Amino acid sequence: MKAIRINLKDKSIWLWITLPLLMNLLCILLATTFLPEFMEHLAGRTERLISFNQLALLILQLAILALGEEIAWRGFFQKQVSKWLPILPTLMVTSLLFSIAHFTVGDMVVVSYDLFFIFINSMLYGIVFHKTNNAWISAFSHFIANLSVAFLLFFM
Repeated sequence: MKAIRINLKDKSIWLWITLPLLMNLLCILLATTFLPEFMEHLAGRTERLISFNQLALLILQLAILALGEEIAWRGFFQKQVSKWLPILPTLMVTSLLFSIAHFTVGDMVVVSYDLFFIFINSMLYGIVFHKTNNAWISAFSHFIANLSVAFLLFFM
């Protein structure tokens, strides 16, 4: 817990923590303007994982999902791959596989758009983990980004 506090006091890490949130906002803005069917795709991809009918349950589910993914993908996989590769290829391999793990069937343009933003955010979570060596911090970034999308989906 002390390491988390130290990492969060570093103002430079906050840019990296909030960039996935900004990427999600950009993704939604572009989609509503140019690819409106993406919103339906996103709702379909997430509705089987999370419950939108109870706010407390939604927040808990998003927190557990983000923490689990970050422990697995960054805390374990990225850390292992980084023993063999420099950081940039490590981030790319980890993010490519992370994106593939989020693949769902649908219109190729919509799915590609979705996977592109998942890849970018995964790179950003990987950078957060690399800079802090703390899956809790990358999970916090992941949680904030996912929560923003959940709220946007709920209110749209």
